Amino acid sequence: MVDIKRDPAILKKKRMRQSALAVVGVVALILVTIGVSKLKPAAPEVDRSTVWIDVVKRGPMTRAVRGAGRLVPEDIRWITATTSGRVERIVLRPGAQVAPGTVIAILTNPQLQQQVLQARLAAETAQANLKNARATAQSQLMSQEADVVRVRSEYNQQRLQLEADEELAKQGLIGQIQLKGSQSREAQLKNQLKVAEDRLKIARDNVDAQLAPQMAAVNQLAAEYQLRSRELGDLQVKSTMAGQLQALPIEVGQNVGAGTNIARVSNPARLKAELQIAETQTRDLAVGQPAEIDTRNGIVKGYVSRIDPAAQGGTVGVDVTLEGELPAGARPDLSVEGTIQLEHLPDVIQVGAPAFGSENSTVSLFKLDGKGEAHRVQVRLGRRSVSLVEVVEGLQPGDQVILSDMSQYDANDRVRINN
Repeated sequence: MVDIKRDPAILKKKRMRQSALAVVGVVALILVTIGVSKLKPAAPEVDRSTVWIDVVKRGPMTRAVRGAGRLVPEDIRWITATTSGRVERIVLRPGAQVAPGTVIAILTNPQLQQQVLQARLAAETAQANLKNARATAQSQLMSQEADVVRVRSEYNQQRLQLEADEELAKQGLIGQIQLKGSQSREAQLKNQLKVAEDRLKIARDNVDAQLAPQMAAVNQLAAEYQLRSRELGDLQVKSTMAGQLQALPIEVGQNVGAGTNIARVSNPARLKAELQIAETQTRDLAVGQPAEIDTRNGIVKGYVSRIDPAAQGGTVGVDVTLEGELPAGARPDLSVEGTIQLEHLPDVIQVGAPAFGSENSTVSLFKLDGKGEAHRVQVRLGRRSVSLVEVVEGLQPGDQVILSDMSQYDANDRVRINN
């Protein structure tokens, strides 16, 4: 085998070409690496059917707040026990229709029955004592009247005698001594008559004063008897109004004290809605605002008639007075939902209320670009309603945005929407 001698110049060119190719390869690799590092990561994909997409619009918007509640009667009366007793019998059960005087339950109290008997006997005794005192006073008065009649008769006789003696004295038939004696007797009887008449007047004027203690005793004991009798009658628990028996929190054999609630009666024809509104949404609530109550069987219009002055458990109680006829099936304690209109905005940019973000706040939403992707934008919200919110900044009418909760994509500024 014969070795062929290679030209050194050719070898040198070959090595230079190989070195250049190597440099070009390294440079290309570096450029590709830099380019790949600058590429954006692939956007996560979101199925359109799993998100809520809404279109930004411009036009009128009615602000409203919503809350759940129940129907309650406007006219409710609790019937309480006026005295303690034992439940002997329950005549009616909740749901029964009642009228004023309808017996609902019957209580017993043997001690009260004894008290009524004693009060009656005491009142009758006081009445007899009053009659006896009145008879005594009348007898004394009649005695004094007879005394006045007697003295007046004697005085009249003596006055006639004096007139006769004066005539005889003028004729000289009797002496002056006898005349003076007659005059003295007439003056004495006159004074006695005046005294007797004054005593009779005083006696007549004092009859009521003399009988006042007895009359006071009669009135007191009669009032006591009437009170006990009324308490005994109240052992028959009766309705005080027409309506429906709503509650009866007692059982046969139960002992109840005075003031215990025995029954609740209401008028089912007059109902109102008691709503619970989140305290964060009650800033603009006012009495008189229109409202709609959903009974699940129809919508009833009404207006706000009362607002609780304080919140409890994060909600504020609001009473809505209903107008018009109630739909079939409306009854006390029925669960309802109410919507209260706060104000009407004639021309605002609006969109559906997102799942997050409160009134007058800035939120981050994904806006569709029309090319199958949605990009994150900052949106400033204004006044909020039940299902709509005012857009102050960040969106324009016609924009499409995702309103669903997208918190799982907080690390992404864009998502791909799959149809």
